[in-house]
Amino acid sequence: MNKIEHIGIAVKELGLSIPLFEQLLNTPCYKTEEVASEGVKTAFFQQGPNKIELLEAASENSPIGKFIAKKGEGIHHIAFDVDNIEAEMKRLAALGFELLNTVPKPGADNKLVCFLHPKSTNGVLIELCQEIR
Repeated sequence: MNKIEHIGIAVKELGLSIPLFEQLLNTPCYKTEEVASEGVKTAFFQQGPNKIELLEAASENSPIGKFIAKKGEGIHHIAFDVDNIEAEMKRLAALGFELLNTVPKPGADNKLVCFLHPKSTNGVLIELCQEIR
């Protein structure tokens, strides 16, 4: 793993949260995107080398919708940048980490992604991200 790629924060409404985070971080949202396969709408902020991803549920039955219904708004996941997502998935699976998907899938911000189940990472949802080349 190279670095923290971003921190994902579940929010109820991007329309309310984008202006709040623009003020908080003193920087504009640089990108919004919908990932239909995950039922999520995203907004990204860059502050120096750090990125924040806001996640709004596109439906109540989506993973983010279920997360917000159960836990409310807040930190959803930490994403790590990797050079070779398939090799990293294989390495972590061999060490006993539970992968939530068996092959990388397209994610937001031009990334291939894989999530690790929180029960194998001390309760933290971890996302692996590789830039699509």
